[in-house]
Formats: sequence, structure tokens, C-alpha cells
Amino acid sequence: MFLTIKNIFKIHPFFYIFMFICLITGNIRDFLIFTSIIIVHEFGHIISGVIFSWKIDRVILLPFGGLTIFNCFINTSLVEQFIVTLMGPLFQIVFYFIISQFFSLSDSVIYYNYVLLVFNLLPIYPLDGSKFLYVFLCFLFPFKFSHLLLCFFSFIFIIIVFIFIGHFDFLVFLILFFLCFKVITEVRNHRIIFNKFLFERYNYNFCFRFIKRVNSIDGMYLWCRHLFYDGEKCITEREKLLKMFDNHYKL
Repeated sequence: MFLTIKNIFKIHPFFYIFMFICLITGNIRDFLIFTSIIIVHEFGHIISGVIFSWKIDRVILLPFGGLTIFNCFINTSLVEQFIVTLMGPLFQIVFYFIISQFFSLSDSVIYYNYVLLVFNLLPIYPLDGSKFLYVFLCFLFPFKFSHLLLCFFSFIFIIIVFIFIGHFDFLVFLILFFLCFKVITEVRNHRIIFNKFLFERYNYNFCFRFIKRVNSIDGMYLWCRHLFYDGEKCITEREKLLKMFDNHYKL
């Protein structure tokens, strides 16, 4: 059990920098409360993910929050994804309300809690706000286009945050650098992610209630099955993917 927990939880180097700054400035108590808020926030994601039988890959502690990475299907229900994302901020709000009733919190703790909550809700990958945006985009648009839009909005809001800060702050610069790196990596993996989305549909039978008619695989949505126009007739999603993957394997 200990080895499993040890392998799941990781501490990012940026978190050590944040801890060092707090220690040399004498803010040890505040650091412990900051860390508690981050951990409780992530437990919100973890508990709800476990309820939906999502497999936890790892949990990374960062100075601006945590990052819980699940090893689950891309084609996971949008409702489940929304609930798992929501539970993080909700746990944080409830936990902060409870500790504020029993402890006298410093101004820095109060400020950090609200900054952490608001910042984490920005639509920048991989923050919680980007996951809410992702659910919204995937409901409205095909998966492939939604993923590209998510990356685009992430870049835009990184620029907005940088302009809003208005001055150089080393910790903020590290956070934005980390987020920019994550978004660039996501863009570079776009084709791989889309192919994984298709291969899951090819390899597993997902029970979607709704059906949409589309012209190509680029128009496939995350939350439904599809019928494809093929000349004067329609073929099923399964038939379309069988043709596509079978032809690929023959090459």
C-alpha cells in the first residue's frame, strides 16, 4: 500500500522552490495551510474519480495547485468528466470554510486560497478551468476541433495573465512557463490524441444514447455514436472505423 501511494504522489521541482521561499521568509504555518488546501482540492478529484472507477496514474504537487492525472478513456462520459473536475474546487471551498471557523487565518492564507481557486478556474490546460471548457467545447463541437480550440484558448489566456500581471514575478513566470510547456506538448500530441480517440471507438463498444450523421471522422463527437454518409447510403461508425483501420494495417 505504501509503495502504491509513494509511486502515485509526485512533487514537482517548482513546489520545492515555493516551499524554500516560504521557509526562508518564515511563513511555515502558512505553507502548511497552503499545502493542505492543495491536497484537499486534489482529494476531491481523486475520490470522485474512484467512484467512477477511474484509474489514478499520478498526483503531482505544484505551487499553484495539484495535478491529478487519470489513466482513463478519452471517450469517457462528459458528465463524469464535469463531476470529477467540479469536486476539486468544491472540496477546497468546503475545507476552507471549515478551517476558517476554527482557526484565525492570516491575510496571506486568505489571499492565497482565493487566488488559487480563481487561477485554477482559468481556461488554461491543464487547470480545472480548461477541463470545464473542454466539456463545454466537446458538447458543442467535434472532438478534433474541440481539442484544438482548447489549446488555442489556453495560449490566449496565458498571454492575458502575463499582460494582467504587468511586472516580472519569478514565481508567476515559472508557473506560466510550465503551463506554456504543457500546452505546447498537448498541441504536438494532437494527432496522437485524436488517433487514440478513434482507436478507442474501434476497439471498444461505448454505449452512447445519441446518434449523429456526419461526413467524416473529423466530425465525430465525444458524446454520441455516428452514421457516416457513404455515397447514397449511410454506414455505421463501426463499419467506417473497420474500413479505415483495416486499410491502414494492410499498407
